[in-house]
Amino acid sequence: MNFKRSSGILLHPTSFPSPYGIGSLGKEAYEFIDFLFESNQKLWQVFPLGPTGFGDSPYQCFSAFAGNPLLIDLDFLIKENLLFQEEILQQGFSNNIVDYGPVINFKFNILKKSYHHFISYKNLDIKNEFDYFIIKNKFWLDDYSLFMSLKDYFNGNSWNNWEKDIKFRKKEKIAEYSLKLEKEINFYKYLQFIFFKQWKNLKDYANSKNISIIGDVPIFVAFDSSDAWSNPELFLFDEDRNPTKVAGVPPDYFSETGQLWGNPLYDWDYLEKTSFKWWVDRVKANLNLYDLIRIDHFRGFESFWAVPFGEKTAINGEWIKCPGEKLFSTLKKELESLPIIAEDLGIITPEVEILRDTFSFPGMKILQFAFYPGQDNPYLPHNHIKNCIVYTGTHDNDTTLGWYNKLSFHDKEYIKKYLSLENDYDISWKLIKTAWSSVANISITPLQDLLCLESFARINTPGKAGGNWQWRYEKHMLNNDISYKLKEITNLYFR
Repeated sequence: MNFKRSSGILLHPTSFPSPYGIGSLGKEAYEFIDFLFESNQKLWQVFPLGPTGFGDSPYQCFSAFAGNPLLIDLDFLIKENLLFQEEILQQGFSNNIVDYGPVINFKFNILKKSYHHFISYKNLDIKNEFDYFIIKNKFWLDDYSLFMSLKDYFNGNSWNNWEKDIKFRKKEKIAEYSLKLEKEINFYKYLQFIFFKQWKNLKDYANSKNISIIGDVPIFVAFDSSDAWSNPELFLFDEDRNPTKVAGVPPDYFSETGQLWGNPLYDWDYLEKTSFKWWVDRVKANLNLYDLIRIDHFRGFESFWAVPFGEKTAINGEWIKCPGEKLFSTLKKELESLPIIAEDLGIITPEVEILRDTFSFPGMKILQFAFYPGQDNPYLPHNHIKNCIVYTGTHDNDTTLGWYNKLSFHDKEYIKKYLSLENDYDISWKLIKTAWSSVANISITPLQDLLCLESFARINTPGKAGGNWQWRYEKHMLNNDISYKLKEITNLYFR
């Protein structure tokens, strides 16, 4: 697929301003799209939109298909007469971080009230919409809604610690719990209906402004997920449904002991025998949500790092080959066009590059990785190619200002000469301008860099327990001066 020369901003909806403790798909999201439009941006990139599990990470979701109910906008529910203002008691949430525990309790209590209104709702149009949504998404929605209801029933425990017969999905137990938890199951179906309804409206609004949305597809799913519980045959599990090996990456730039993600690994032999049906369904579902998708950890489709289950670090793993070319060939036949961006960071071999280039997927260039010894450094702006996406940084990086402040004097001096940087504080905009001036077809910056924020605004630190995915901006931060400056750079470099 040919990507037009364009630019945009990386920002997850949880980071929007909101009086309810977490960003949503409401008014502030529409205002952000207006900001993009006024700034001549053509792209908005988000993290995975699924319901988050352990650590509140959007890369560890309870489902590869579902949406995150925490992103549902309450004010829109009021406008739909599915909620009343007096039912929302103000909690005094922080304006600049997400405190997930209190937010989850608050929003789910409110959303349950909304569901009770929906049950007695007289508007047949929305009831018919709901019925159609259930039928259309039955292939994942039934299992997901039952899974979430069972998690509540078993006090939040992971599915491998549930009652044995339901853990192993015995038919009679599935039928028994489906009847027993019918109200709870319908509540979770309602949440998905509302999420997808609100997201579609927001995406349609963005597209009407000629703004495309880049979504994010993690290569792996969480162990404690509907996907793993309802489709155990897809994964390398033993007879007790424990993983035999789990996902991670070996030691790299981010960690001396590697990253032990712990996700279950796919049984690619089984997937290939089924013509990769689960992956085809997953990619199709994501292309209904987004205009383009970035596949996280693309190198795992050539070879993946398999760590024996029970290891404490990712050091003692091994590379295992993956039939990535067969998968993407199948996807191409099914979808014709593959608007896919390959996250090709980390240990990239010639075989990974061949797989990427065979399907003309653009890779990623991170400017924070550029200014290190070696004239062949592919991240240096003068080494960029057209078919790539250049970022100032990603969700795994520090903010540009935070990164720069931690550099040695020697590294700073090289950067100053390369970028003609006179004032240290100007590094964020200087790097944005460098990205925008690149020959790369697409340039992206996290909003934190646009706002020249230091390390306190970092959204994620790999390997850090707690404190991630919390950052939010305040409404006054996005102003006309920033919009004009961004628009000027965008026009200057014909993006």
